[in-house]
Amino acid sequence: MRLATPHTSPALPVPLGPPLEIVHSPLARTTETARLVADAAAASEAFARPIPLRPDPRFKEIGQGEWEGLPGTEISERWGDVLAAWRRTPVEAHAPGGESLPEVRDRVRTGLADLLARLAHGAPRSAPEQSQVLGYADATVRQPWSILVAHDGLFKVALLTLFELPLERFWTFPFALCGISVVEVRGGRPTLRAHNLTEHLAPLLEERAQAVSEERERAGAL
Repeated sequence: MRLATPHTSPALPVPLGPPLEIVHSPLARTTETARLVADAAAASEAFARPIPLRPDPRFKEIGQGEWEGLPGTEISERWGDVLAAWRRTPVEAHAPGGESLPEVRDRVRTGLADLLARLAHGAPRSAPEQSQVLGYADATVRQPWSILVAHDGLFKVALLTLFELPLERFWTFPFALCGISVVEVRGGRPTLRAHNLTEHLAPLLEERAQAVSEERERAGAL
């Protein structure tokens, strides 16, 4: 997996050495993904040691109340006006019985604060007046880093929170399924080093396309 060999070309902009931990939403799908990443990391020559898993409920997906488990067509039919408002003004509207964006931001903020505090513990300090040029030139200094496995809506709120952007910008950051984003914090300032990387998924997409092609040939489709 891509996160188990982060310095293989094309390298991810993360420090040398293994991540401190893999923090994840406790929901089943993210727990499974986090375990797959941990298993791959443990078997990787780049790390050669197990990476601790830490579930954190503050990184669960946005609670969608009465919309949970329903297909999009049914939501559109029953709550079309609310859904339209959610897409237009997400701070002012949310799923009936679900979480509002300010509520989500409150729990995400505390989760991020704890995650960053764990990274900062015993780590070398950097000051805002030091060079802010991107990169990890000094390979002798092992900067700590962690992996967060969560959800599309949660990551949107997390980036807005880190960069102190208004929640009204909720739809600004797209997140692909299993895409990778990297945020570096230097001198107390967050920097988006990479966003929504998906090239590691290409082999899976090629396998799927091949399977579809073979199925079409067997079925005699034009």
